[in-house]
Amino acid sequence: MTIRDTREEWEIRATDTPFVGNKTSVRTDDVVMPDGTVVRRDYQVHPGSVAVLALDDAGRVLVLRQYRHPVRQKLWEIPAGLLDVPGENPLHAAQRELYEEAHVKAEDWRVLTDVYTTPGGCDEAVRIFLARGLSDAEGERFEAEHEEIDLELARVPLEELVRGILAGELHNTCLVVGVLSLVAAERGDGLDALRPAQAPWPARPFEA
Repeated sequence: MTIRDTREEWEIRATDTPFVGNKTSVRTDDVVMPDGTVVRRDYQVHPGSVAVLALDDAGRVLVLRQYRHPVRQKLWEIPAGLLDVPGENPLHAAQRELYEEAHVKAEDWRVLTDVYTTPGGCDEAVRIFLARGLSDAEGERFEAEHEEIDLELARVPLEELVRGILAGELHNTCLVVGVLSLVAAERGDGLDALRPAQAPWPARPFEA
């Protein structure tokens, strides 16, 4: 038996978009259930995101600390951002986010994992990249605004992040998934066996 997610779409009798925001919206669908009943489902429509687990030669992960208003906390995270343009190449978006948030570039890029962050209430899909061969980016630093004005940057040993995750001290989805996926990859077939950076992504198709 092969364990894998599969594409399926149940019948929608009616749909509405009661809220449209700057980057996301809320959609309401009347969905036909397997027994024939029709149930209303509300969910956030999201353009998709990318995240970067940047690993340096000393085995440290580049992380940043940022205020997140919905949860009223400053969270340690890995660089991440929205796919601003429909069909945008996720690798290019990830490279942009690493440059803008950390002023860093990387020589080696791989797909670490793909994840739906909250599939019960949001269609956001995130591709998490592994970036290695880090060096300082050239040119001027990106001018930060809003929550990014007081970003804190650090390079933390992988083992310390694993400890913090399992101790319930670190909570950001991309950080948790990325770090634990990295550990699993290292203990499995190795990092060089990860998918190439331009691997297909059915959740958010793109032009290579």
